[in-house]
Amino acid sequence: MGKYFGTDGFRGKAGEGLTADHAYQIGRFLGWYFGRTHRAQIVVGKDTRRSSYMLEYAISAGMAASGADVHLLHVTTTPSVSYVARTDGFDCGVMISASHNPFYDNGIKLINGEGEKMEESVIALVEDYLDGKLELDGQPWKELPMATEAQVGSIVDDTAGRNRYMGYLISLAIYSFKGKRVALDCANGSAWHIAPRIFEALGAQVFTINTNPDGTNINLNAGSTHIEGLQRYVVENKMDVGFAYDGDADRCLAVDENGKLVDGDQIMYLYACYMKERGKLVTNKVVTTVMSNFGLYKALDKAGIGYEKTAVGDKYVYENMVQNGHRIGGEQSGHIIFTKYARTGDGILTSLKIMEVMLAKKLPLSKLAEPVTIYPQVLINVRVKDKLEARQDADVQASVDAVAAELGNTGRILVRESGTEPLIRVMVEAPDQELCQALAQRVVDMLKQKGHAV
Repeated sequence: MGKYFGTDGFRGKAGEGLTADHAYQIGRFLGWYFGRTHRAQIVVGKDTRRSSYMLEYAISAGMAASGADVHLLHVTTTPSVSYVARTDGFDCGVMISASHNPFYDNGIKLINGEGEKMEESVIALVEDYLDGKLELDGQPWKELPMATEAQVGSIVDDTAGRNRYMGYLISLAIYSFKGKRVALDCANGSAWHIAPRIFEALGAQVFTINTNPDGTNINLNAGSTHIEGLQRYVVENKMDVGFAYDGDADRCLAVDENGKLVDGDQIMYLYACYMKERGKLVTNKVVTTVMSNFGLYKALDKAGIGYEKTAVGDKYVYENMVQNGHRIGGEQSGHIIFTKYARTGDGILTSLKIMEVMLAKKLPLSKLAEPVTIYPQVLINVRVKDKLEARQDADVQASVDAVAAELGNTGRILVRESGTEPLIRVMVEAPDQELCQALAQRVVDMLKQKGHAV
C-alpha cells in the first residue's frame, strides 16, 4: 500500500482526506501520462454519493487540461467501468466510489486498459506526482504541461457504454427468469437503476428496496453490509431469492427463500460445484482469502475441490487467478470473480450466476448452500492511531499468540490491518460463538490498554 492508495484505491473523507484538488491532480497526471504518445482516452464512472459529482468534475477537468478525452458513464458500477475500459479501447478507467463506506467518504479507483486494477508501478507515479517528486523519462516533473488550443481534451457523455455493459450481462444468461420472484437491495448506490432493469429484461418479477439515492443514504442501513433488511423483506414477501449489493456493486450477498444469508464463501462453493459437474472448473481449485470460513474448506474437501488462500483483497485473489489459470475466486464479503466473464468482482454478474445454478439444478438456494456449515466467527474493528505500530506491538502480538495457542486446531485468530481505513481487524473463528467473542475481546482490550485505540 502507498501513502494515498490502499488495496482498493485512494479513499478518505470527502473534502478532507480526499479533496477536489487531489482529484484534479490525479486527472492531470493520468491525462498526461497516458497521452505522451497519443491523445489519451479515459472513461469515468461514479456512485451516488453527493461528493462523487464534485470529484468527477475535478478529475475530468484535470484530464482534459492535460489533453485527454474523457467519457463519462455517470452513475454506474465499478465492474461496468472495467468492462467499458477493456472492450472499448480506453487507456484507463476511473471509478469514483468508496464502495461500502458511509456517504461522507469517497474514493478514486484506477483501472487499466485491460479492465484490471491499475498496476502498482503507475500508482507509485501518481503518488510521486501528488507529493511533488515525480521523475520520469530521465527528468523531474514538478509541473505537467497544460494542453492548449486544439490539444485541450473533450469531456463527453457516454451512457451508451453503460448500456452496452448491461446488454453484455443480459447476454450471459442461458435461462429465462420468468416466474421467479427476486428481491434486490441496491444500497441506494450504483446498482439502483441497472440491476432491476437487467432482471426485468430476463423475465423475473423484480421487487426492490433501497433504490432511491439522495446523495447521503448510500449504504445507510442498506445493501450487503446491512443484510438484515433484505432478509426480512424476502420472508415477508415470499421471495424465491434476494440479492444485496454494496455501494459500487462489485459485491453481492444472497438471501435464500427462508431469509437465511448466503455469503461469498457459500456462493463460491455452490458455483464451483456447478462448474466441476460440467467439467468447467479447469484447475479444480477455488481462490479464497485468509478470511474464508473453515466450513468452506471442509465442504470443498468433501466435494473434491482444491483451494488457494491469498491475503485479503480482491486484487490479490485476481492476481492468483490470472497467474494460475483459476476460474473462480473471491471473498466472504461477496467479491466474487469469474475470470471467464470479468476482470473484477461484479455483484450483478454474481447474482445472475447464482440464478443460473438455481435454474439449471432446479433447486432452491437453501439446498445449494446447505453443504457449507459456517463456523461461528467474530470480527471486531478497532480504530487506531497507527496501524503498523499497533500491529507490531510486542504485547499485542503476545496476546494474539496466546489466543492462537488456546484455540489449537479447533479454530483460528487473524489480526490484520485494513487496506482502506485506519483499522486493525481482529477475527476469531471457533466452534462456539461466546468463545469467539471472549478471545477476540482479549486482543481488543490489549490494543486499548497499550493506547493504540482512538
